[in-house]
Amino acid sequence: MCGSLPDCDPALAARCFATFDPPGSQLGSGGGTAYLLEQAWRNSGTESFSQWLESGTKLLIHSGGESRRLPAYAATGKLFMPVPALRWKYGQSLDQTLLDMQEPFLRRVLEKSAGKRMAVASGDVLLEGVVESIPDADVVLLGMWTTPEQASHFGVMFCDRTDPEQLVKFLQKPAPARTRELSRDYLFLIDVGVWLFSARAVSCLLRRCGWDGDSQTFAGGLPSTYDLYGEWALHLGSQPEKADDEIAALSVAVVPVADGEFYHFGKNSDIIESSYALQNKVMDQTRLGAVPSLGQPRQFVLNSVFDARRSEANEQLWIENSHIPESWKLTRRHVITGVPENDWKLGLTDGQCLDAVPLGGTGFAIRFYGFDDAFRGPLGSERTAWMGRPASRWFEQRGITLQEAGLADGEDLQTARLFPKIENGAVSGEFIQWLLADDPPKNETFKNGWLEGERFSARELGQQADLVRLYAQRSRFSEKALPVMARHGASSLFYKLDISRTADRYARTGLPLVPEEEINWRGDRLLPVHDQMFRSVVLKARGQQEQAEACRRKAFHLLGELVVGPLHSQPVVPVCSVMEDQIVWARSPARIDIAGGWSDTPPYCLEHGGSVFNMAVNLNGQPPIQVFVRRTQEPSLVIRSIDLGLKEELCTYEDVGGWRGIGSGFSIARAAFALVGFHPDFNGKRFNALDEQLRHFGGGIEVSLLAAIPKGSGMGTSSILAGTLIGGLADFCGLGWDCMEIARRVSALEQMLGSGGGWQDQYGGLLPGAKYIETLPGLRQDAVVRRAPGEFFDKALQDGKMLLYYTGITRVAHNLLGEIVQNMFLNHAGVLDLIRQIAGNGRRAFESAQRDDWHGFINVVRRSWDLNRALDGGTNPPEVQAVIDRIEGDYAALKLAGAGGGGYMLILAENRDRASRIRQLLEENPLNARARFVDIELSKTGLQISRS
Repeated sequence: MCGSLPDCDPALAARCFATFDPPGSQLGSGGGTAYLLEQAWRNSGTESFSQWLESGTKLLIHSGGESRRLPAYAATGKLFMPVPALRWKYGQSLDQTLLDMQEPFLRRVLEKSAGKRMAVASGDVLLEGVVESIPDADVVLLGMWTTPEQASHFGVMFCDRTDPEQLVKFLQKPAPARTRELSRDYLFLIDVGVWLFSARAVSCLLRRCGWDGDSQTFAGGLPSTYDLYGEWALHLGSQPEKADDEIAALSVAVVPVADGEFYHFGKNSDIIESSYALQNKVMDQTRLGAVPSLGQPRQFVLNSVFDARRSEANEQLWIENSHIPESWKLTRRHVITGVPENDWKLGLTDGQCLDAVPLGGTGFAIRFYGFDDAFRGPLGSERTAWMGRPASRWFEQRGITLQEAGLADGEDLQTARLFPKIENGAVSGEFIQWLLADDPPKNETFKNGWLEGERFSARELGQQADLVRLYAQRSRFSEKALPVMARHGASSLFYKLDISRTADRYARTGLPLVPEEEINWRGDRLLPVHDQMFRSVVLKARGQQEQAEACRRKAFHLLGELVVGPLHSQPVVPVCSVMEDQIVWARSPARIDIAGGWSDTPPYCLEHGGSVFNMAVNLNGQPPIQVFVRRTQEPSLVIRSIDLGLKEELCTYEDVGGWRGIGSGFSIARAAFALVGFHPDFNGKRFNALDEQLRHFGGGIEVSLLAAIPKGSGMGTSSILAGTLIGGLADFCGLGWDCMEIARRVSALEQMLGSGGGWQDQYGGLLPGAKYIETLPGLRQDAVVRRAPGEFFDKALQDGKMLLYYTGITRVAHNLLGEIVQNMFLNHAGVLDLIRQIAGNGRRAFESAQRDDWHGFINVVRRSWDLNRALDGGTNPPEVQAVIDRIEGDYAALKLAGAGGGGYMLILAENRDRASRIRQLLEENPLNARARFVDIELSKTGLQISRS
């Protein structure tokens, strides 16, 4: 795989270094780690090893050795085995590997490992969970809580009961009785195969493997064989199992993985059981959406053409990169990989596995083995299992002696040349059946063919497989499944995949798009939205720009209908509820988003729910967004903007309907009038004309709008203005809507305008104080709001540790919003992962405030800024960076409000002195003529509506 990686996975090859233990050597996990480090350094061209090590954190992953218990993936390494797309997860790829699944967790751990120079991970496990922080120690071991019985299969860390971070001793696969005995005095966790090393610890390990730092070489040219887990680890801890003064001098810490999940992929049964456990990680079927059923448990068919019959009885199947025609009969416990197109007539009995391994040219080797085989032990021993029975029995049943086969009694099963090479197209199903049969008929032709033909051992197949051919076949089979999956999108995982990647791949195949009318969506209204964006990407890649843009527009239109459509079926008829001379006065604070923004945006929130923490604030002592509503004698709707000095009069339904398209005059006010019933789309077509409706209403309406915040401020102005206006009109018209209903109408308004924003702005301004706002997946986004203690923020404001600075730079989020929403439609894996982290940060903000943890809150804001910049590089333009540079070293955390790029900046300081210095630096040297600090206070009221 190391040699084939540039052809099989060029993107990965471009960002990593891969090597293997030199032929004839087995360096062990410790020696292999040392060798990989040395080889990667030499490949880098850096003069000094220590300089290279200090240049950045290194992630080392051991890919799996000879893979005796999982021979199907010996050639690629377990790290590159395909992993099934999971029915509950979005943003996956049909060609995803165990490495693809592992890497996000390992990257998150590395992000928190400041000062560590190296991380080592096992390539045959998948970890899930949370690591909040990494202690400052030379060696940090990640662990999970488990039972003594489960611990007997792994390395086990015994820790101090009063200080669980402190390692006492490490044991490799201790018997359950030993673990139970030690557990009377110590806590215990299993080693999950992820270790972090300081530069000091790396040097110590290298010396144990024969490294001479002065000459920068290993004694004898190669590291000595050394086991990281079975030797080096035994010297760690305050009471190590084996004494070693140098290793004992290293500081060691153990970190439990919170909510940890551990999935092993070490042997045949593991890949099925771990995949099944992953598929069922989410059991709530109401959250799964369109997915295949579990009518065939523990059956996994990947990258294959499968035409044979199967039922629940065929449990524990792993069919990958294979063609299984209807002439095959399967039972249970099969691993079948690499089988090319064929018309063989085969019957596999319980536990029989088959693997076709491509070799140079057009030939391939047929490897046949048993489900539980370990590929270890001498051929002549009754204790050496092959095909689920003593290896010698296979030869006896076919009348073959080991001597005539050129094999020795004591030869290890892994090195014995047992597997025949066959030219593609020149093999019969009868011959393969003869190889597999428990009691084969005598057949001299087959016997002689096996004896006289070229044969390979399992070890040779792992070293000589033609991986380029293997990957090409896998790709062909996988692409054949794409149109089938698309056609059955309501019952397949197709629209949960990373559609951007799938569409690029689909476009390259030249396959026709499935006609829309042939797809049965089974009532799922979100899938057609994904489908239109999928078509858009495919058509664009094929040069059909006009059709691609039409599909893109249709996707946004369908999304808007999901939000606005329900309001068409709930008509409202406004009735004047004020006296002739009364004025309704509505006013709202602005909002500062702290964490979670973007998770509230459709379609993400509709499929995953949203999780946002924000604050409602008055600026300079006043709610900055205000609306006045009064009656007029003329039957028209009049809109005035106090801050813009503009006025417009709407006399017809057509005038009101002019909200369509951002940039139309007073589009927010037009849409708000429509939503409260002054348009036939929302009043059930009760009236023929607007003047007729207004005469029935008792006169016209004049609204005056005041937004005392600059446009593009990032404070949610447009949405809060819309909510304030709808709230004022609802009160004026006797509709009785609460803040939740007003917020729902604002979400509809934004879809009507084509801006497509989320719900956090309106909730942020309409509801008072600091709060955590959460929604569940679903088309109706009913929010649950939890209040955070206002005292926490009042104190920070009074102490001057929380500042709001207007940068004088404006940025309208519409274009950015459309771009990121498009990636949501496409289930772009990177975007979805970032938004998941953003949503999680919203909860952490709430928890920090609940704990009165200012330092934790600083970390949340810092994390928000990092995540926003990762999502959109334009969040931090050079002008904003200039502000940041001026206060570098004084601020503790900062972020721009809203989508970023300009507007208001929230700045946090550790103490009053730092905050005073920040204020002095920016006031003495402002960014521009508009830049200024603004006094803020937490709003205790949110939206207020009163009458004169």
